[in-house]
Amino acid sequence: MPRDHATSSPHTPVDRAARVPGRTRAVALAAAATLGAALLSACGDSSASTTSDGLTNVTVGTGGNIFDLPLRLADANGYFRQQGLKVKFVTLTAATGPSALQSGSVQFLNDSPTGFLSALSKGLPETAIAADGSGNPLGLVVSKKFAQAHDLTADSPAATVAKALAGSTGGASSANTKAEAGIFLKAYGVDPDKVKWVSLPSPAADKAALNSDQIDWFVTSEPIPLQIQDSGDGVVVADPVKVPQWSAKEAGYGQFVVVSKSWVTKNSATAKEFVAAVGKATGYLKTHLTSSSDKTVLTVAQKALPGVPAAVLRSSLQQVDWPADGTMSAADWKLTLAFIDSLGALPKGTTVSSDDWTNTYLP
Repeated sequence: MPRDHATSSPHTPVDRAARVPGRTRAVALAAAATLGAALLSACGDSSASTTSDGLTNVTVGTGGNIFDLPLRLADANGYFRQQGLKVKFVTLTAATGPSALQSGSVQFLNDSPTGFLSALSKGLPETAIAADGSGNPLGLVVSKKFAQAHDLTADSPAATVAKALAGSTGGASSANTKAEAGIFLKAYGVDPDKVKWVSLPSPAADKAALNSDQIDWFVTSEPIPLQIQDSGDGVVVADPVKVPQWSAKEAGYGQFVVVSKSWVTKNSATAKEFVAAVGKATGYLKTHLTSSSDKTVLTVAQKALPGVPAAVLRSSLQQVDWPADGTMSAADWKLTLAFIDSLGALPKGTTVSSDDWTNTYLP
């Protein structure tokens, strides 16, 4: 997810796993298996069902990160209902999303390019029908102790930050975020191999290691880095504004609405209704996110990501380029593939053709 999020990146997965000893672990695993089976069978019939008031039921797979906001906003603002849809959200991972889509457990998947390309490399018949976010909302956060020792602030030039990281200890909870950090370092003449890397299981573990001085810094998707800064435990010294190589303009990337090819051929009207609602939400985001008088975006974001301070959410969301519509282009895909390839995350031989994405269902 060049990002550390579930079923998607920047852009990063939110780690909800915890150690469960003995019998408790067995019970948890059994419950997880039951839930997984329920998800896979709940909507196994790809034919659309309707509610008593005539709305079409659809289930959407999301990743539990800031790229879900257009979907949540479309629901909160009534855009789905206006299109005749009733939406149910389920949180999926990069591993479970494709199987849920193919089984019919979900009709739509909010997916990252890496997740989508991984599915294509395995021959899964998926297609992207709309873009609902672009860019890499990444943050490089250093510990407060490291910042003080190297005179780093949030305003320090990128070259100064990179130079300070030479010989330091960095945390890495995914190959993608380690590669993204490497792109930044190389851009300013610092060899990533000169950094001592500590492999950690999740962004949450990165945060714990930073607080315990096990590492000096790490890179992951927002809002974690800005939350650490907001709490006074670290300083965000690099982001997509300071690191153009991470920006939507140079890296593409982002998030897409993905469907199975077999489902969409039978449900084209529902697909059009869905992307129309999502497009209205991304347009709202683009025009209202920076408005101090409009509280809708933040209210929805706080429900989707509880516990994250409003100022952190607003800053995180502003790192995403929210499209005015969901249009995709061959040039955009070429840019995205090049970025993913630079991370070493592009499955060998994987390409994207006009058979894999379409603007057909856009308004």
